[in-house]
Order: sequence, then C-alpha cells, then structure tokens
Amino acid sequence: MIQALLGNKIDQTQKFLQNGRRTPVTEISVTDNAVVQIKTAKKDSYAAIQLGIGNKKHPGKAISSHAKKAGLNTAPQVIREVSSQDISEEEMPKVGDMIAVEAVFKPGDIVEVSGTSKGKGFAGVVKRHGFRGGPKTHGQSDRERAPGSIGQTTTPGRVYRGKKMAGRMGSDTVTIKNLTVIDVDILNKRLFVSGLVPGHKNALLFIKRVGENKKFVPLLSEKKEDAKAVATDIIEETPVIVETAEVQVPEQKEAEAVKEPVVTENVEEVKSIKEEGEKENA
Repeated sequence: MIQALLGNKIDQTQKFLQNGRRTPVTEISVTDNAVVQIKTAKKDSYAAIQLGIGNKKHPGKAISSHAKKAGLNTAPQVIREVSSQDISEEEMPKVGDMIAVEAVFKPGDIVEVSGTSKGKGFAGVVKRHGFRGGPKTHGQSDRERAPGSIGQTTTPGRVYRGKKMAGRMGSDTVTIKNLTVIDVDILNKRLFVSGLVPGHKNALLFIKRVGENKKFVPLLSEKKEDAKAVATDIIEETPVIVETAEVQVPEQKEAEAVKEPVVTENVEEVKSIKEEGEKENA
C-alpha cells in the first residue's frame, strides 16, 4: 500500500498517555487524497503516484482536463508525487481512488513530516546562525551583534560561497524525522503526531510512513462513555464498608424520657398481711 499522504497543519496542542505522561502533539488535517495519475517505470526506472487534495477555485484548462481524465469532479488544489517502486501490483491503487488516512497510518507508526518553514525576513547572524556577537565593553558599542571578519587575505582574495552571513531566513523545506503517530481520528480526518512540525497554520505537509514504534504507549481515552465505564469498574471492585451508628429519633428520646408510673402501696395493709402469715405459721 502507499506509504505517504498530503495534509494541512491545523494547530499544536497536547495529549496525555496511559502512563500519565504529557506529550506535545501537532494536529494535521488529512482529507481523502485522490489518485490523479500513475506513472509506470520506463527507461529511467521511475515510478510514482500523483496525489491531489483540496479543490481549486479557478483551475486552468490543463489542470481541469488532467482531473477529468482521472474521473474527478473538481481539480485538486495541490498535486504531489509519491514513489511507487516498493508497491506491489496487488496493492497498487487505481486512478480516481480516494485514499483515507486510516488506510495508511495507525497509532504507533513512525513518520517523517516535510513542509515549508515560516518566513522570518532578513535576519542577522545572531538570529540566523546563532553567533555570539562581539564584546560589549571597552568601547565596542557597535560590535554586539556583528559577524566579525568574513574573509581571508590576498589568497584567495574573496569570500567563499556559502559563508554564514546575514540574509533571508526561513521559507525553507524542512523535514522532521522520527515522529510518532499518537492518534488517528477517522470521523474528523485528523492525524495527531508527536512533536512539532514546520509551517504555519493550514500549511501543506507531506507525511511519510517509515516504520513502527515498538515502545509505543497508547493514548489515554478522552471519551466520556469510556471514562464512565472505568469509573463504574473501579466502584464495583472496591469494597464498600458501611459503619452503622445508633441514631435516636427525637420522638424515641421523648418516649424513653417518660417513665412508667410508680404504684404506691399502703404500708399498714402490708404489715397486717405479714402478721397474719406469721400467726398461721406459728
């Protein structure tokens, strides 16, 4: 199967893994990539697949006819080529197919992300190349961010090409390697990659799968249903100890406070009965 897709950078955020570790991630929108053309290998042994994403508002006749040959209703906004030399004939897609993000990437894959870095305009050597600058004392008021000497003497009598000097910074093609796919959102066509990738928001990115991370830690579930299920399991497993305490209702207290009436006996009658009993026994 094809090992690369096109996408657009959305934003930078963070996710939490099951081991409790927080990891920075980049959210990438990877809509279905259309197969525009398949180039077969010829004399130069070059084989590639043209992928396209987006919809071009005002396409030219060349791009419109190119999209119609592939059976596409609209012309793609961006078209890039992916090498197909390692793809077998059985797994080779057809012209006009739409490749989804879940068909190529899954959590735990190692990817390389290529894009155009942000343009920063004209920059000096301190910002552009990390020079430390000159001394800040002893009258060197204008040497703090200067590059210093840039050339040699009479031989060669010039500055070599590629010398680190001030100039335009940014807007370069940058590839970040060894990034891990943290999560794949199938419904929203989103791809969450660990770390940061080049480019501004909505910038075009080229994501290529190169391997699989054997020490991958899955993402902590953020769904409410799963969280409720975990909570119920914890409640069922933990024993509940209920301590019963005797609680007296105010009515009971009042009933207990009321004592039974004491029966008073006549002392003279008791004495007479005792005397009669003693005479009979005698």
